[in-house]
Amino acid sequence: MAALYQGFPPSLVYCETRMTTTTVPESQPFQAEVAELLNLMVHSVYSETDIFLRELISNASDACDKLRYEAISAPDLIADGAPPRIRIAPDKKANTLSVVDSGIGMDRQELVDNLGTIARSGTKSFISRLTEAKDGANLIGQFGVGFYAAFMVAERIVVTSRRAGSDQVFVWSSSGGSGFEIAPASDEDAQRVTRGTEIVLHLKKEAAKYLETYEIERIVRAYSDNIQFPIELVPEEGEPRQINSASALWQRPRSELTPEDYKQAYQQVAGAFDEPAMTLHYRAEGRQSYAVMLFAPSTKPFDLFDQARKGKVKLYVRRVFIADDADVLPAYLRFIRGVIDSEDLPLNISREMLQNNPQLTQIRKAVTGRVISELESLGEKEPEAFAKIWDAFGPVIKEGIWEDFERREKLLGLSRFTTTKGEKRTLKQYVDDLRPNQTDIYYLTGESVERLKSNPKLESATARGIEVLLLTDPVDAFWTSAPLDFGGKPLKSLSQGDIDFALIPLLEEKTEDKAESGADEATTIALIKDALGERVSDVRASQRLTSSASCLVAGGGAHDRMLERLLAMQNKAPTTKPILEINMRHPLVAALAGDKDVAEDLSFLLLEQAQILDGELPEDPAAFANRLNQLVLRGVMKQ
Repeated sequence: MAALYQGFPPSLVYCETRMTTTTVPESQPFQAEVAELLNLMVHSVYSETDIFLRELISNASDACDKLRYEAISAPDLIADGAPPRIRIAPDKKANTLSVVDSGIGMDRQELVDNLGTIARSGTKSFISRLTEAKDGANLIGQFGVGFYAAFMVAERIVVTSRRAGSDQVFVWSSSGGSGFEIAPASDEDAQRVTRGTEIVLHLKKEAAKYLETYEIERIVRAYSDNIQFPIELVPEEGEPRQINSASALWQRPRSELTPEDYKQAYQQVAGAFDEPAMTLHYRAEGRQSYAVMLFAPSTKPFDLFDQARKGKVKLYVRRVFIADDADVLPAYLRFIRGVIDSEDLPLNISREMLQNNPQLTQIRKAVTGRVISELESLGEKEPEAFAKIWDAFGPVIKEGIWEDFERREKLLGLSRFTTTKGEKRTLKQYVDDLRPNQTDIYYLTGESVERLKSNPKLESATARGIEVLLLTDPVDAFWTSAPLDFGGKPLKSLSQGDIDFALIPLLEEKTEDKAESGADEATTIALIKDALGERVSDVRASQRLTSSASCLVAGGGAHDRMLERLLAMQNKAPTTKPILEINMRHPLVAALAGDKDVAEDLSFLLLEQAQILDGELPEDPAAFANRLNQLVLRGVMKQ
């Protein structure tokens, strides 16, 4: 097994790996979430256990990438001249599988931080989903807890690591229980690992197949063939041999690649198991020269709504990894995965310089425009494929309507809406179907399509056949607060400002009863205002209602009602008083004007039922129930 370290920095000599240290190992507990996660790994059986090797190879590749990057400013880190590489060594006699890289390595604290904690948001939710999943491999790949996947096949793991440029070597070990041990390495281990990380898996009996060379080669070809560093298999007999192509797939022309090549590249780059719903691969030439290979997933990644809203597109410069958090796409395209490899950016660019680099700014602008154009084309030519993307990422794309003024019109055109006429409707279809004399695009925001369809604010629009967008994503309340138009037609909320449909003809003249109620409008409104006081900002006769008695709307200068509720929940804005609109033709309103003894109770009832229809609770539910009971007993509701 001496061949395991051939070609690594001089003085790497293979010997049997064992946990021997010069001092007593220090025991530490796992972070609570890690302990729970490992318990699931150890006591659950998932069909895709192959994932463990892919994840360990990906981690090794990241370590080699990081070494190359840091060596740009600190060449002494690779003074020995040995190129980074990854080696896999099965040992049937010892029942171990070793994955060794000559990358950046880890110091003691990094071993503790990287292998003892999960510093990611949503951990609890992830573990809950993993517990419920029939096959947790897909979740593991999405969440980035690949190292822990090794406990699906290993009963004990020993990690020996030396950070590049350091004289200290540490050994981390765990059996997947409640904690781990860490200690300085023995002289023997320190001589063997002169840079990088060695991971030795002591395999479970049922995982013995992973000691077969053909099984290792199969997994590497399926998941890690495009890793940019040589992956060498060190057989128990014979010479080491490279088992991956180690080619930058994005640098090759499209004509040389098959759909299966793209699928494997996507799964390797994104750490996913689904198939890409869209693939964008091209080379830009001119003022900027760069290669682009981007993918839109067909399923939603676990951390899509992480508050950091970070993208996952990797930035390379002349095939050297620079960063995976360079924000090469705007936050509303953070679901896109892939690689951008520039020929023009300076190789020694720092992460701080990335934020203000004019060349990268130009690349960002051009690639963002190309991604949106590709999504537009997909929506026209392959609506089923686009539907997968929109179903998974529509709410994220709509963030761009608020944030990206330059591309707002395009993003509006790209968006698909559920409306009173159907699903997946575009604004172009909406505008093409405008009713006579209709000059605005109408929408209504709320918590669910079912609730919106029964909202009384739709009544007058429905009577005239006016299509209304039914917006139920939380982000809809925010982007609609901007002044918007599409094709010269302004977007207007049915729960905000004045609405006048007088010029738009009714579908049937009998739909709206135009007969007068007999109640004096001014007197009725005055009674309601006097009863409700400051609970509402105004009371007025409604043009929105045909059969319901009342509804609540926001004034023209106030936020939409849905946005008001969201902001109030976060205490980010003072709540403005709504306007109560009443249907002067409704019997309840007529009863209020005809019986001043119950006017106050009926006024409150008009307000409270409007609150309920808007998805809110009355300010005093007990008083509402008592008031309703009294009115029923008095027979007022029968009038």
